[in-house]
Amino acid sequence: MNLMIREGSNMGKKSRLIGGIVVGLVAGLLLAGPASALDVGQKAPDFTLPAPGGKEVKLADLLGKGPVVIYTFIQAFAGL
Repeated sequence: MNLMIREGSNMGKKSRLIGGIVVGLVAGLLLAGPASALDVGQKAPDFTLPAPGGKEVKLADLLGKGPVVIYTFIQAFAGL
């Protein structure tokens, strides 16, 4: 009996944790501003991304070296 109560308690904690994560993700999506696409030739806003070795890569730093082409694979992982 005591074991069942503990297992039920752990299930309740996991359920609350998952529920909290889902609520957080939904709230983040709702609060995020609308994404707008860039037109061909339009300058992208500066951004920073993580790089291997704990470093960061900034778009502004890359632009200082010459033109940058950003290409996305939107459906690469869609399973189509």
